[in-house]
Amino acid sequence: MTATYETIDTPDGPFTVLVDAQQRVIASGWTGEIDDLVLRLDPKDRPADMAEGRVDAAEAARAYYAGDLAAIDDVAVHQPGTPFQELGWRALRRITPGEPLSYTEFAAELGKPNAVRAAASICALNAPALFIPCHRVRRHDGSLGGFAWGLEVKESLLAHEAAHSKLRSANSQA
Repeated sequence: MTATYETIDTPDGPFTVLVDAQQRVIASGWTGEIDDLVLRLDPKDRPADMAEGRVDAAEAARAYYAGDLAAIDDVAVHQPGTPFQELGWRALRRITPGEPLSYTEFAAELGKPNAVRAAASICALNAPALFIPCHRVRRHDGSLGGFAWGLEVKESLLAHEAAHSKLRSANSQA
């Protein structure tokens, strides 16, 4: 597989998106180092060749940071996993921006309320960060929990979403 990547500047630092030939995001994160993304992929899913170039999803990330929280919703992703992981990754995309879930609530959303650790591992193994918004899941006590790209980035994303979802709500009520 040949892949293309693009790095953009964001308020949270460099953000790199790696896509396959169909422009589906296979990995993304807050780094300027492509190897950081490749290492998040299962060895069998790593691209044989990579080239820097234009990536459609980078525009969606720019729009997200400009306040259009829905811009990332329809970006195509490709992340093979077990049926339970794939169920979890789809569920993460349905979490409303500005309304994060706890890992316990996320496990219940998956129909497995006692599988909190399994639900957390779905977040931990998520390679297309932002486009599959695993940052929208926190610990039951409201603390951030973990995040592959650092808790500062997770906190910033949640604050960005809270602020822009309130603005969107206020504008729709006006």
